[in-house]
Amino acid sequence: MKFHVMTLFPEMVEQGLHTSILGRAMDAGIISVDAVNIRDFSEDKHRHVDDYPYGGGAGMVMAPEPIFKCYESLTAGSTSAEEPVPAGRPRVIYLTPWGRVFNQEMAKEFAKEEELIFLCGHYEGVDERVLEEIVTDYVSIGDYVLSGGELPSMVMIDAIARMVPGVLTNEESGETESFMNGLLEYPQYTRPEEWHGQKVPEVLLSGHHAKVAEWRMQRSIDRTVQYRPELMDGVELDKKSAKYYRDLLNSEKE
Repeated sequence: MKFHVMTLFPEMVEQGLHTSILGRAMDAGIISVDAVNIRDFSEDKHRHVDDYPYGGGAGMVMAPEPIFKCYESLTAGSTSAEEPVPAGRPRVIYLTPWGRVFNQEMAKEFAKEEELIFLCGHYEGVDERVLEEIVTDYVSIGDYVLSGGELPSMVMIDAIARMVPGVLTNEESGETESFMNGLLEYPQYTRPEEWHGQKVPEVLLSGHHAKVAEWRMQRSIDRTVQYRPELMDGVELDKKSAKYYRDLLNSEKE
């Protein structure tokens, strides 16, 4: 899978992603991340990519032409600013507070693509005309303001790449993480068996796989109810887990 990031700070993206699991996946050729400097497409001798906003106001706005030319370099098309973007080109994600809030389901959806382009805004925003011209998806990672789209794009690439086959060395690890079944992940333990007076739960030492699975499901429900109860509305539980959930709610009411 190929990720392209249109940015004013390519070093930030490259240094942030070429490590750990993603770095290993890049070395193996499973994914690639290409950070492209929008300034390289400025016709200004000082490589300016912004200008004052029409109508007045504080700050500067990123101009449409350098962004459009950057996009064209990635898609190798011949689209002019007067023509619509043709079908078959990669989806373009613009990171913005007014986009859909990113979640695990969206990560799985985007992971089905062969190629994605991220547009990272800066200053007071991006000229609306180029957004209308090239953007297919408006996405937010939360209700707060950041200096630019680089960090959100890295968050999304990390989450999406984990869904790409071969990126995770243990195929099961991606299936048991938080949100994969709508629930938060159960508590994890490793050696030593006792640490600071606290012991690993006995069931995890039993070797009884069915009981371990049941314990993990119940602890996932416990944790979700405690920390993110709103998630329970969309979770489908088997009969046994559903009974545990009902009993848990009843016990909290008493």
